[in-house]
Amino acid sequence: MARGLSPREGRPAGRLEVGRVKNLASLSRPRLLFAAAFLAVVGLLGYGLWLQHALHLEPCPMCILQRYAFALVGAVALVAALHNPGALGVRIYAGLLIVAALAGGGVAARQTWLQHNPPKLADCGPGLEFMVESFPLSEALPMIFRGSGDCSKVDWTFLGLSIAEWALACFIGLVLLGILLLIRARTTPR
Repeated sequence: MARGLSPREGRPAGRLEVGRVKNLASLSRPRLLFAAAFLAVVGLLGYGLWLQHALHLEPCPMCILQRYAFALVGAVALVAALHNPGALGVRIYAGLLIVAALAGGGVAARQTWLQHNPPKLADCGPGLEFMVESFPLSEALPMIFRGSGDCSKVDWTFLGLSIAEWALACFIGLVLLGILLLIRARTTPR
């Protein structure tokens, strides 16, 4: 065997370690991070649908808006992962991901606040579909964010957190991922 070669692979002994570091570094490539975000969102939406159909937990208007925000984040992440953009494209996609996650996080934060400070009159308001079809958007959005008794009700918890609180944590994680992607794109040579 030649000097400096690994006995098993017949390669230089130090090369194996460098290859491992390269593979770990490749895990933080923007394409893989966007793909991971997409898969996470698909999992979250799938779990939400399972809660709705298997456990019969009907989503309130704010829950539905959070689902739309998750779907938008997932769509941006999927397009970004398929596109595999350069530094400028990563910044654009990361910015869109952050905006969508902030919008969803805002709705989740408002619902969390409603759950901890429920309205005095716990009257279940009309559904999201009825509000959007019956009122102009300028009137429907304030009614949605005002929340109903339905939006302040906690039907399910895990580790002491409600669905809205878990959604808020996930949106915060997605915003942090977007910020990480922005930082990495900024340090990537043009």
